[in-house]
Amino acid sequence: MEFGVFAQLFVPKFERAVDPNAEHKRIFRNVEIAKAADRSGFKYVWCPQHHFLDEYSHMPGPEAFLSFCAAQTERVHLGSAIFNITPPVNKPVRVAENVALLDHLTGNRFEFGTGRGSSTTEVHGFGIEDIDSTKLMWRETIREIPKMWKDGVYSYDGEYFSVPERQIFPKPNGPLHPAMWTAAGSPGTFTEAGELGLGAFCFSLGTPSKLQVLVDNYKAAIVNATPVGAYVNNNIMGVTNMVCMEDRNEAFRVASDMGMNYYSTLAYHWLDNVPRPKNFPEWPNKIPEPTPEQVEQLSAEGYAIIGDPDDCVRAIKKWEEVGFDQLTFSPTTNTLETQVIVDSMEMFGKEVLPQFDKDPEHSTTRYRREAAQAAGLL
Repeated sequence: MEFGVFAQLFVPKFERAVDPNAEHKRIFRNVEIAKAADRSGFKYVWCPQHHFLDEYSHMPGPEAFLSFCAAQTERVHLGSAIFNITPPVNKPVRVAENVALLDHLTGNRFEFGTGRGSSTTEVHGFGIEDIDSTKLMWRETIREIPKMWKDGVYSYDGEYFSVPERQIFPKPNGPLHPAMWTAAGSPGTFTEAGELGLGAFCFSLGTPSKLQVLVDNYKAAIVNATPVGAYVNNNIMGVTNMVCMEDRNEAFRVASDMGMNYYSTLAYHWLDNVPRPKNFPEWPNKIPEPTPEQVEQLSAEGYAIIGDPDDCVRAIKKWEEVGFDQLTFSPTTNTLETQVIVDSMEMFGKEVLPQFDKDPEHSTTRYRREAAQAAGLL
């Protein structure tokens, strides 16, 4: 089991109402978390690409944020979760160029996560009339980008984009190219990710046991994958909250008071292609925040990784048993002070992480290296 953090860039209105620099401070809070991840043994820092989603995420450019973080870190991998590769949002050639450049600038630490947008607010904002068509756009583009990294002249004439005969530069730092991933939600999407040899981001919410079918679909499909890239990235990543403190009762209290359900409310408000549970209130009504006792129960079920190191270990084991390869935490989608988050990450990195991640090499580095060796490139 490997671990990462998610730099979502949540910027709540109630902070902006009292501080005109709140957005700027939130941006650099996420940078500090990336640096803390590097120091504390986390292997990945992920950030999304979102547009127009007030409060939920003010992160429009993973290439800008991650390159800035790369210059201030040494070991942690930096990944897009996601680059939107639908042609109306990002020209596929520009994506291929940026990924290759990031592979150089980060010293092979960039992870290429892909997707197609999360909501009608985003999709319609770029002139895409039918959100369902973005799936077809993604399928067309994901197969073409790896071809752009190969030597020689590239050209393409497809349904959603075309490229005249051109040489595309730079090429990835090599050998081969960065690991490829995709966002997934439904069981069918997890199957497709596996069939294409892509790592899968599981952004679905729930206890690990309720996500078992998604993991099973992915792992069954990836056994016989025909990868769209140069190698298979057998990786499924889950996302949840984490607070690790010496005093477990203090951790439960802090988590109950950090506004994590406000962020969940925003997610269901903006991401209208994600089914909202029937018992969840509709915007502007908000999901009630949990009590400390409820947080303790959530941790016991593995829904969140909260408590003292022993609590965190027990919760993570539930994800490990289901078959997740990576667990990523969202430490800034709440109201916690930066130092509280950093202290929690440091304790987790010292007391919890070594019990699960015993391999100094990133799994994606290993997949890339082994594929290069098999191809006689190393």
